[in-house]
Amino acid sequence: MNDLLIRDIDIVDGTGAPRFRGDVRVDRGRIAEIGDPGTLSGARVVDTNPGTVLAPGFIDMHAHSDLHLLTEPGHFPKISQGITTEVLGQDGLSYAPIDDATLAVVRRQIAGWNGNPADLDFSWRSVAEYLDRLDRGITPNAAYLVPQGTLRLLVVGADKRPATKDEIARMKELLATGLAEGAVGMSSGLTYTPGMYADTGELAALCEVVAEYGGFYAPHTRSYGKGALEAYAEMIELARRTGCALHLTHATMNFGVNRGRAPEFLALVDAARADGSDITLDTYPYLPGSTTLSALLPSWAMSGGPDAALARLDDPAERARITADVNVHGSDGCHGVTVEWETIQISGVGNPELSDAVGKTVEQLAAERGAEPVEVFFDLLRRDQLATSILQHVGHEENVRAIMVHAGHMGGSDALLAPARPHPRAWGTFPRYLGHYVRELGLLGLEECVHHLTGRPAARLRLHERGLVRAGYAADLVLFDPATITDTATFDNPKQQARGIAHVLVNGEFAIENGAPTGTLAGRALRMDASRKETY
Repeated sequence: MNDLLIRDIDIVDGTGAPRFRGDVRVDRGRIAEIGDPGTLSGARVVDTNPGTVLAPGFIDMHAHSDLHLLTEPGHFPKISQGITTEVLGQDGLSYAPIDDATLAVVRRQIAGWNGNPADLDFSWRSVAEYLDRLDRGITPNAAYLVPQGTLRLLVVGADKRPATKDEIARMKELLATGLAEGAVGMSSGLTYTPGMYADTGELAALCEVVAEYGGFYAPHTRSYGKGALEAYAEMIELARRTGCALHLTHATMNFGVNRGRAPEFLALVDAARADGSDITLDTYPYLPGSTTLSALLPSWAMSGGPDAALARLDDPAERARITADVNVHGSDGCHGVTVEWETIQISGVGNPELSDAVGKTVEQLAAERGAEPVEVFFDLLRRDQLATSILQHVGHEENVRAIMVHAGHMGGSDALLAPARPHPRAWGTFPRYLGHYVRELGLLGLEECVHHLTGRPAARLRLHERGLVRAGYAADLVLFDPATITDTATFDNPKQQARGIAHVLVNGEFAIENGAPTGTLAGRALRMDASRKETY
């Protein structure tokens, strides 16, 4: 879109500074000029309603859109929220780097996150090839994290055992290649197999490589339940020990054992930041989490991969052992606590014969069947071949609010788009910040919240000339009404477009115009240039 004028509008520039009134001219994908109201001209003028705000496009620091961007490149659930950049490769499991055997395992293991589309061409193998595939046409921009669990699956396999010295060296080589090819850092999923089998020393060796390339480490820690503070402390010590920048993804304190304990977590973060560690974090503005049903299994039960796990579910002795962990002792897959079946709500299934389970809790299904909840758990896992996705209602509002206002906080949807009945954060995360927590509760000021969602994550990603409303920067922009912006997605009806967002531009092209998608695929993969320590 050449020579576009957004005239006489309130500008919230993403720095946290007070809004100001002005004209903005967009030309050839960039913000060409910013001037006083009425001083600029353009070939086309964008009409806006009184009160509309112009801000940088929102940056989703935790996205599970790795396949959705390829199968549904219009990406309406996200772009309609004003999201113009996403960070993929999260929670230690994704699709690059990969080989044939590892791809087969990963596709099955995280089908509950991303689906497992049979008609998608998975011909890429490297990070570079995956980023090139994104460049064939996507709506938002996308950055990528090398997934540590996938590295371990490639080199060590799916078994629960320490990596050897040679295996760690090979993982470091693969990681370095991925970073050289443009990844912005590394992720882990330390309650997901096989990444959770890595000890601190193995993770430290990998973090040293990330630090060398100027990236950041984004771990899903070993627990958000029992031992959550100790899990966070392990990651903070890793950052101190290796000099690696740390981004604590979907940072929260969940389950009954952590009610009201967010200040203790934030004290750990603040002490480390005061000592010079580079630590940031993201959250989603909701209480339930979302993952796969198989994630609740103890880690030993997933050793060997999906086929080995399914075989254990057919073994009465192994089922009894799993039952003891999930019902009595606590499962490390469930953050060290016992599973509260009334909090586990089915959000999606791979097997259409199980579609009646969607929307119900495991406890409700057990009551309908006259069975024990753990037997329903086993039945779903077996019949759905581990592809079931869930909501886990285990959060605390006081923790969400405390973490949201932290100086290192950013926004991340952690949205799974494949389930039939996804978490509403897939459609509502960023409008919910601005509508509920800014306008209705006053927890954050508008300018401050926009900074959390734009300028601050842009700095974490080392984005070059992107993430602020500033002359010369990429024209990733959102125009919204702060008086009406609100999430409309609910747990009962989650696939609903937010209100109050009129226009979204990606690289200067309209992705949303007058509230409707344009079908323009102007996004691209953003690659870290390790020599410059910037992402382009």
